[in-house]
Amino acid sequence: MDGILKGVLVISLEQAVAAPFASWKLAAAGARVIKIERPEGDFAREYDHVVHGESAYFVWLNRGKESIVLNIKDPGDAAVLRRMIARADIFVHNLAPGAAERAGFGTEELRRAHPRLITCEIIGYGKTGPYARMKAYDNLLQGETGLLSVTGYPDAPAKVGISIVDIGAGLHAYAAMLEALMARERTGTGCGITISLFDCLADWMTVPYLHQVYGGRAPVRSGLHHASIAPYGPYPTGDGRQVLISIQNDREWVRFCESVLCCSEMVRDPRFADNDRRVANRGALNEAVDQVFLALSMEEVVDRLQAADIAFGRLNTVEDLARHPQLRLSTIDTPGGPVELPVTPVPVWGADRNGRQRVPSVGEHSDTIRSEFA
Repeated sequence: MDGILKGVLVISLEQAVAAPFASWKLAAAGARVIKIERPEGDFAREYDHVVHGESAYFVWLNRGKESIVLNIKDPGDAAVLRRMIARADIFVHNLAPGAAERAGFGTEELRRAHPRLITCEIIGYGKTGPYARMKAYDNLLQGETGLLSVTGYPDAPAKVGISIVDIGAGLHAYAAMLEALMARERTGTGCGITISLFDCLADWMTVPYLHQVYGGRAPVRSGLHHASIAPYGPYPTGDGRQVLISIQNDREWVRFCESVLCCSEMVRDPRFADNDRRVANRGALNEAVDQVFLALSMEEVVDRLQAADIAFGRLNTVEDLARHPQLRLSTIDTPGGPVELPVTPVPVWGADRNGRQRVPSVGEHSDTIRSEFA
């Protein structure tokens, strides 16, 4: 069966992660996505070569797309791209600030020529403001927005281990383009969308921001423990492993004390009477939990947590994820051979979004696309 976006043509002048993530989501929903690449290819192809010689990033984000090589500075190739955009529903790009305008593919120019077109540009700091012309990459934005000030251990910051800024911007862009398609069904007119990586992460930093502006103090780095909820973090067990637990309210705290720690006295201890006081006395709280957990194996702790209906998770490695009983996989094709990777975590509307798709080689579809848009 066909995906719900069958018939939607997406032209994506993309590289790296943010825009490819957004266009991949559109492809998974059934849209036809044509990826524009430089002659040397999207530079994400060279991030690594761990998947049958292909980049893990590229394999993840470019399945189900077609690839054409264009040099948009060349008049002939620019003309091909213009013809493609003239027939497109969506044009996406994440070029450096001002690059699309200099090449003649700025939002205002395209929207004047094609009123039904939806344009989506993903840029670092937005189109206005003192940082508008600055380049922006994931880890730089983690620093600029203050994320690194609340992530890591007290004596050292640590970046998030995945491309959280790019992924967040890609998700926002995907949602915005779906909204724009819905609006066009009602009005007959497209729109121009600008997604700022800085804005996306600043939005996700709202809770630390509110603590700072209205409480006078942002949360401090607290390692793997939650900055403002306790107990919420990892605790070692007697067999050298660690289990993460999360107590979200006082009812759970009572059950945790009585059924997991087997220590009703802690319920009546004024140091732990509510979450604010548990956070303030986190050191004593952790010592009490450690004393119990270190006398038990991981599975014994897990048995008690499950019996008490307390949320928990094991502190797994990526190797553990690869063997996880809950992990669902799908198979795709790459130039180097078939690859299994986690399924797309979205509902299925008509098409099997986790069906067999292919990751294109550089310019794999150049000849057929050039002929189609001649």
